[in-house]
Amino acid sequence: MASSIVKTVCPFCGVGCGINLKIDEHGNLTGVEPQRSHPVSRGKLCEKGWSTAYAIRPDNRITEPLKRIHDRFYPISWDEALNDISEAIRDIQAESGPDAVGVISSARATNEDNYAAQKFARAVLKTNNIDHCARICHSPTVAGLKQTLGSGAMTNSTKDIFDTELIVVIGADPTENHSVFGGQIIEARQRGAKLVVIDPRVTRLAKMADVHLQLKPGSNIALINAMLHVLIKQKLYDASFISQRCEGFDALARSVETIIPELAESGTGVAAAQIRQVAELYGRAKSAMILYGMGITQFVSGTQNVIALSNLALVCGQIGRPGTGINPLRGQNNVQGACDMGCLPNVYPGYQAVDDISAQGKFAQAWGEQVATRPGLTSLGMTKAALAGEFRGLIIFGEDPVVTDPDQNHVRAAMKKMDLLVVAELTMTETAKLADYILPAASFAEKEGSFTNCERRVQHIAQAVQPPGLAMGDWQWLKALAEALGSHALSWTNSEAVFDEMASLTPSYQGMTYSGIELAHGLQWPCNQDAPQGTAILHQTTFPIGKARLIPVHQIDIDEKTDEQYPLILTTNRLSCHYGCGSMTRKSPLLERETPAGLLFINPEDARALNIQRYSPVGIRSRRGYVETRAMITDDVPPGLVSMPYHFKEAPSNQLTNTAQDPITKMPELKACAVSVVPLPPGQEPKDIDRLLEGQ
Repeated sequence: MASSIVKTVCPFCGVGCGINLKIDEHGNLTGVEPQRSHPVSRGKLCEKGWSTAYAIRPDNRITEPLKRIHDRFYPISWDEALNDISEAIRDIQAESGPDAVGVISSARATNEDNYAAQKFARAVLKTNNIDHCARICHSPTVAGLKQTLGSGAMTNSTKDIFDTELIVVIGADPTENHSVFGGQIIEARQRGAKLVVIDPRVTRLAKMADVHLQLKPGSNIALINAMLHVLIKQKLYDASFISQRCEGFDALARSVETIIPELAESGTGVAAAQIRQVAELYGRAKSAMILYGMGITQFVSGTQNVIALSNLALVCGQIGRPGTGINPLRGQNNVQGACDMGCLPNVYPGYQAVDDISAQGKFAQAWGEQVATRPGLTSLGMTKAALAGEFRGLIIFGEDPVVTDPDQNHVRAAMKKMDLLVVAELTMTETAKLADYILPAASFAEKEGSFTNCERRVQHIAQAVQPPGLAMGDWQWLKALAEALGSHALSWTNSEAVFDEMASLTPSYQGMTYSGIELAHGLQWPCNQDAPQGTAILHQTTFPIGKARLIPVHQIDIDEKTDEQYPLILTTNRLSCHYGCGSMTRKSPLLERETPAGLLFINPEDARALNIQRYSPVGIRSRRGYVETRAMITDDVPPGLVSMPYHFKEAPSNQLTNTAQDPITKMPELKACAVSVVPLPPGQEPKDIDRLLEGQ
């Protein structure tokens, strides 16, 4: 067999870069290179993309089903695993009803896998208990933009960054999280676009911005409302756009009438003159793009924060044209797709409501099965119900909530309390260690399917190599498990059949086929009869809800304030060399050598007051947990704020983070909690979390 090149899509962040996988004559993956003509990545890859081959290499992969007996795992056959799991599910549901079990799917898995997961939950298990990690990243985007615009997705395309006059980056750190797109923002800035960064930390982009508003964590609404006050007072809004395409302007104007920038100064920490400057820049720009991330969504005010940003874009008519829009940057490669596929407890594929009688009828008829009629539990709802003894069985794939969900001790306790925990994974994650059964999963390079990037571009991924051992794709083992439970609802013969069924039931995907998305380097939804070539810019002439809604929102403070015992605010961040729980990037020696295992970023002023030196071992405590790591002293965080990445299982920031939730989406407030920091005794190394928990 000759060596070959297989075109596919990077499995890391939501940018969706095109990569070529190099396969040798023995069928092994030997390297990665960028696709030169790819419309999104334009021949570039970031350090994670270049290291893709390490992420899925065969060493330390799970290659056969494993069963826990006491505290050890033993290999078993697929038949035994499927029989045991199906029997346990039947027993739980016979005793406690269909809603005592659920599924958590994966933003790293394909659209086909995610479609199969929600169909398995709804058509086989008869429950809407299906969720995934969008719950803790962009669920407020879906909820907020659905209310204001009618659709919760990036309104424009990444290429618009080269067609805009003003780039506003708020609560996002694209050079770290979306590095190729971050590089394009820098290029657009060098070509003459103005750049405004709104962030409590001094990010790489903040250092080269025309204006950096260094706001206090959680004061987004106060800042945006003060900007709206300036725009309305100075008549910098787009009156014709508002009259033709929006409703609610008078109520919004009244709600911000008294929010002058001078009053917003103390709450936001931003000078009134700077607030006025940025409002005027935005109001006068012919085209302005808002880009935002977790620094907007991961708050108890997450949905309201998104609505506030939507108000800003709509008031100035910065939507529906090239170089404009409100653009959430999705963190994982297929988090947009997993949402589109209906891996949420309240919607079917295409955001069709599960409590809508006509949607229930449509899916029941298409699937030939009765479906549950009330919305299911969120992922954090499943955790809470498990601790209360009301939720007893969970199937989870491609996610590691023990590392990535807030209040790690709480999550660990819930996982241990369940009667059945099934985890399908590539490697032994922290969540897999708690499973009753572990199933060997195929990686993105070992299966066919599709991913949907943050600009709604649906791209084909081709199988490049064989899965190791007995590993298989997620929709395939879900199909086998459905059959073990006596259901033929998932009776597809290949990935294309899964995609075709999904597209027939999802209006925004209706015009897509595998051959169509391959030909075009991906198609952006909506792609249907009205838009057979897809849609690069949403809302050009109308909104799905008719007129867009301007909705007044008011400042909601962070849930947990500092006090004498916990005098610092902790926020979380990501690093350019790592991704998610680290299970893929930390297999790369090149990426791993760049960053020690865990860090706490702290301002020199706070470090001096606490007698902490550079790289000193430190202990960090919140009301929920305690971790140890090393201090990185930097002016990139202001006094009073410390920051930790969440990629490191040895020092997981989610030992500390708060589970207080946005009431609309149940988004936990991962971006702000109160902590104390102390230096460890000289010569004492930081203990990893497993050793700390053993010592309790």
